[in-house]
Amino acid sequence: MRRVSCGALLFSSLLALSSTGLAQSQAGDPTLVRIESGSVRGVASSGVLSWKGIPYAAAPVGDLRWRMAQPVKPWQGVLAGDKFGPSCMQTEDIPKSEDCLTLNVWRPAATSTAPLPVMVWIYGGALMHGRTSLYPLDALAKQGVVAVSMNYRMGRFGFFAHPALAAEAPDDVRGNYGHMDQRAALLWVQRNIAAFGGDPAQVTIFGESAGGGSVMVHLTSPMSRGLFQRAMLQSPGVPTARAKVLPLSELVDAEKVAIEYAHSVGATGNGPAALKALRGLPAAKLLEGASAAQEVAAISAGGHVAGFSSAIRDGKLIVEAPEAAFAGGRQAIVPVVVGANDRDLATWHARSKDELFANFGPDASEARRLYDPRGDQTLEELKQQVFADRTLVEPARHLADEVARTGQPVWLYRFAYVAQAQRGKNMGTLHGFEIPFTIDIPDAMVGDKVTPTDKAMADLVSAYWVGFGLTGDPNGGGRPMWPRHDPAVDRLIHFTNSGVIVGTDPLKQRLDLWQRSFERAR
Repeated sequence: MRRVSCGALLFSSLLALSSTGLAQSQAGDPTLVRIESGSVRGVASSGVLSWKGIPYAAAPVGDLRWRMAQPVKPWQGVLAGDKFGPSCMQTEDIPKSEDCLTLNVWRPAATSTAPLPVMVWIYGGALMHGRTSLYPLDALAKQGVVAVSMNYRMGRFGFFAHPALAAEAPDDVRGNYGHMDQRAALLWVQRNIAAFGGDPAQVTIFGESAGGGSVMVHLTSPMSRGLFQRAMLQSPGVPTARAKVLPLSELVDAEKVAIEYAHSVGATGNGPAALKALRGLPAAKLLEGASAAQEVAAISAGGHVAGFSSAIRDGKLIVEAPEAAFAGGRQAIVPVVVGANDRDLATWHARSKDELFANFGPDASEARRLYDPRGDQTLEELKQQVFADRTLVEPARHLADEVARTGQPVWLYRFAYVAQAQRGKNMGTLHGFEIPFTIDIPDAMVGDKVTPTDKAMADLVSAYWVGFGLTGDPNGGGRPMWPRHDPAVDRLIHFTNSGVIVGTDPLKQRLDLWQRSFERAR
């Protein structure tokens, strides 16, 4: 007789329960779904069913502040899934709460006999701010996928490694509570998404900025293996694929940061009493001096906000820098899409052009020729171009190069389309400005000034994204052919104001200089 593990039996039972929940909901009210923790009723609108504010873990409050996400307590009755849950704690003036670990699900209203592929969105914000309510995924669901987004802890709530936590919960992953929240949501998807008509064996994770960096964490973490089958990274940062740009915090350093912060707020000592005092602090106190703008400024100066360690090499979830994992081929072997914007985030500092170009070492003269051929660029403009290439553009290409060398399929893009109402104001696509096009909400940036051209670009870009979510290949549907990335061939897809261009990379020579600079620094 074939032996079946208890874990396999439990997983099969959960899937059966989820499938039953879907069948029961479709037989009556299609918005009423039964999942492992209870029943939830969503909303039907414009051809999409949605369920918002579903708890995927217990509230991380009291003794659960700075603990890994714990199982949610089942509820009685029917949970109203008609609005987003509160955002996790951050300095932005928005509805927020420590009790914030909720997620949202969208699916096409039309029933399908076959389970639909799933796309799970992870928002960015320097691991300091962000919320799911900014990113409605209705338009993606309409194209034939089940879309999911989750809130996760950020700032000092999500990335904090006081040494007393080790004694309290020695088996916990320490410090990276925000990333572990994301993993808890991915586990929830495995156990529950079939109830919404989704296929847990066809999951794509995608995110932008720190969300893209989070995708990279899961792509290179042994603990996240098997929780997804495809990955998309938009301007991935915090961490990046270049360890020198935004380095991980080492656990011993993160502990020192936490101790220093604890002492600054009167929680002295390194033991349980200090931890109790920290947990007794009002949430608002932990937010002081911890905005995303302050974090970006601190990163540019080579540091981090006090008491916040960003992503930490904890030895369990994050065992090594992503760059090292990719170099050794130790990432999950799944199809990948990665890219950056032509005017992306630029972090670092320089007080003069000479100091700026000194970053290139022996290639300084060549860098000056490429970035400032006539010598008439302002220092601020040069910093934008030079440091955007350093921070996100070259690392995105490097990630594509490393992934391609393992033989796994990878597609590289550059985004340079600017909404027509913003042309003349923005010289290129700023950090995060591609998102309204990838999730097909082009009016998010410009409101009623959105044009048919903007809408056509959003339809096209989101079709590539959904195409990848559906099949693991962004091509199809008569769209211009997006070639797989080959490090030996200078070819990528470029989304521009003139349309989609498949060809050589206009920034190749500049990025090659940064590549040499990074390689010399190893």
